[in-house]
Amino acid sequence: MKKEDKGKVIEQLTATLQEYPHFYLTDIEALNAEKTSQLRRACFKQDVKLIVVKNTLLQKALENIEGDFSPLDASLKGNTAVMFAQQANTPAKLIKDFTKGAKKGEVAKPELKAAYVQESFYIGAENLDALVNIKSKNELIADVIALLESPAKNVISALQSGGQTLTGILKTLEER
Repeated sequence: MKKEDKGKVIEQLTATLQEYPHFYLTDIEALNAEKTSQLRRACFKQDVKLIVVKNTLLQKALENIEGDFSPLDASLKGNTAVMFAQQANTPAKLIKDFTKGAKKGEVAKPELKAAYVQESFYIGAENLDALVNIKSKNELIADVIALLESPAKNVISALQSGGQTLTGILKTLEER
């Protein structure tokens, strides 16, 4: 690859890294053409951008971005595909769903190498379950709203049922 071409690829990777707040480094080396196509289709449906990159070019692109990405250096070995996403847990769910069909003793691919999610680093495949359970900003806002609404709903419910109970008691006393 010519030096000019490498520069263009690094620029494109840098722009993509700045566009997406979350990215996952995965290993898809053992996937055949059919499985790779299925993975790409699944990524497209979930609005996840999948790019196979050279480790050195990705490392140079990471150097162009503000912040310290040195914890990812150990993961940049072998075959690397990067999954970019706007939602923090979408690639993790995609990887988990895609690897469900793996046979026993077989390494499930794509395999998580590392992830940069919500300004935190997750190194190793053992973090996949933690990444799946991360809630998005919208999910957290919905949870907070539900918690805030709950006491108000309880008060309204108590007042409504109390009025019916009081009416019932008054009718009973009136009849006696």
